Amino acid sequence: MELSDKNMRRMLALFLILLLAVLAFLLVRPIILSIIAGLLLAYTFFPVYIRILSKIKARNAAAIMVSLFVIILIIIPIYFVAPFLVNQVFGLFKAAQDFNMQSFIKVIFPSAPDAFIVQMSVTLDGVVSKISSAVLTTIVDLLLEAPTIMFHFVIVAFVFFFALRDSDKLTEFVSALSPLNKIQEKKIVQQFKDITNSIVYGQVIIGLVQGVAAGIGFYIFGIPNALILSVLALIFSIIPILGPFFVWIPATVYLFAQGNTAVATVFLLYNLLIVSNIDNVLRLYLLSKKTDLSQVIILIGMIGGLFIFGILGLILGPLILAYFITFLKAYKDNTLSSLFSSERTEE
Repeated sequence: MELSDKNMRRMLALFLILLLAVLAFLLVRPIILSIIAGLLLAYTFFPVYIRILSKIKARNAAAIMVSLFVIILIIIPIYFVAPFLVNQVFGLFKAAQDFNMQSFIKVIFPSAPDAFIVQMSVTLDGVVSKISSAVLTTIVDLLLEAPTIMFHFVIVAFVFFFALRDSDKLTEFVSALSPLNKIQEKKIVQQFKDITNSIVYGQVIIGLVQGVAAGIGFYIFGIPNALILSVLALIFSIIPILGPFFVWIPATVYLFAQGNTAVATVFLLYNLLIVSNIDNVLRLYLLSKKTDLSQVIILIGMIGGLFIFGILGLILGPLILAYFITFLKAYKDNTLSSLFSSERTEE
């Protein structure tokens, strides 16, 4: 009877824990992506926080300084760039409406039959119209959702600050909850760090820098609608297999077509020698160890993550897929069970 009472108490305790876990998930579900975004930002800027902390020896002050730096880094470009970007989008929309697609196709395919030119112009007009409508709809949705976006931004900022300031306590808490034994835990954590660094720094941060460099080239060499092209270059730079050359190659063709041979040649050399090599240089500086993570895995994870989690899925998707593959490899190598052995002390 005593054993039965003990089992009942354990079952009741387990039920309460599960009930509270479900309720807690329901509470944080509306803001869970913002929480994750704050944690990812904190992980990204943690080396900066550690360097500042080593100088001033005050956690609150160091976390506040890094938080203000990141907020300024995000807010200022949005504040100054957004109006110009909206204006250029509407300008492109108007230009697309007035653009003579048939004349353009005749220039590219001068000997093509008229039926082919008409069919191609109708198809391209439809594509341009759909893209323009989608972009305009997105802009309107962003304006309508501005208060909600600001609310989530505040949550990201709070999570970012406390994740930096209380990083040691957070690490200890997660480690204490981990079912992994301590010997294997260090190995799996290091693998996860390598994967995270490869995606966050190697794919996203380096892609952003490469996209900015491409954008600078658009402005320096006077490419029309440079701001929109810069945004596209940023997006393509982050996505594996693709790259900013999907933007600067058509821009180079445009310059040559305009008869600016000298400018086009210098622009081409700038992109070939500087923009295309930025990732190689920064990868050596930011990543001390490369992982064998396939670019295809990252691409698939980004596409799937984008559909499920939105823009944050560009990071979350590859991370989830890479972590899952890590556990699959452990299962294949018959080492998965050893990760969860009862031994929790180092030898």
